[in-house]
Amino acid sequence: MRGTLKAFWTMTAALLLILAGCGGGGGDEGQQRRFVSIGSAPPGGAFFVVGSAIGEVLNANGPGNWEVNNEATSGSQENIRRLDAGDLDLAISNAAITYSAVNGSRDWDKEYPMRSLMTLAPNVALFITTGGSEIRTIQDLKGKRVVVGPSSAGFEHFLAPLLEVHGVTYDDFTPLYSSQAGAVDMLADGSAAAAFLGGAVPTASITQASSSMEIYFIPFDEEAKQQAVDRYPFFNPASIPAGTYRGQEEAYDGLNVGSMHVITSASADEELIYQITKTLYEHRQEVTEKHPAGKAINPDNVVRNVGTPFHPGAVRYYQEIGIWPGQ
Repeated sequence: MRGTLKAFWTMTAALLLILAGCGGGGGDEGQQRRFVSIGSAPPGGAFFVVGSAIGEVLNANGPGNWEVNNEATSGSQENIRRLDAGDLDLAISNAAITYSAVNGSRDWDKEYPMRSLMTLAPNVALFITTGGSEIRTIQDLKGKRVVVGPSSAGFEHFLAPLLEVHGVTYDDFTPLYSSQAGAVDMLADGSAAAAFLGGAVPTASITQASSSMEIYFIPFDEEAKQQAVDRYPFFNPASIPAGTYRGQEEAYDGLNVGSMHVITSASADEELIYQITKTLYEHRQEVTEKHPAGKAINPDNVVRNVGTPFHPGAVRYYQEIGIWPGQ
């Protein structure tokens, strides 16, 4: 009897160890449970909401052996460094910032081996000023106080090259650092002459500004804008339809200054990235239900080149469904 009980408990312990190694079942027998971390940005912005939406959709529709968690970070620059260090598995980033990191340019200390999974929503940004301002061109920013974005957010990775094609640098004006909501307040009280604002259209900060004061959209020089598009793959033309903001009677011919995209390290496991890409693409409507950025997960946009090479796992999936360019 004692020998029978001993054998029973030995078999039970072995079975529990097997189940623990499999993550408790759920159709993923024989597979280790995998924890997948997504770096996004501070709460309150689009990156954090999109990161949360992606995490929820992956958890709800994945193969059953992964648990995905969205982490609030300081944004693209931290995400890239933590991907490189192996502290994150995926991240949301601005394509212009990733491009600079991949190429080791604009103050990055080395070339960071980042890879893209999919291109998401455009970041349509522009300079605005008050209606009564004397500023009517980007060159008119010289000598003025201009809000250029939050400190350490990385806006200079797309704003500096955009200014350069217009013959302007940060040294030509006084750069001020603030959130977009803070920038609107600074325009209203006169402590800033202009501000660089943007994001998905409509952008909350521009809606706020146009609702509280008369504003002027500073146009891009067409020749300079084309130079930016030709020189940098993350720039592409983007129009803001007339009537998007109060008092905007005509369409604004602007720029996407760096799409949001999902990135990973070049060393990330190919099969994992394949499964993540497949799950997000096949359940893109669920992402859209949680945030409008999900609309960008479509055959025309998701494989768009923004200057960062795609991960082989993502390429394999896009080739399978026939949307990879050049097929």
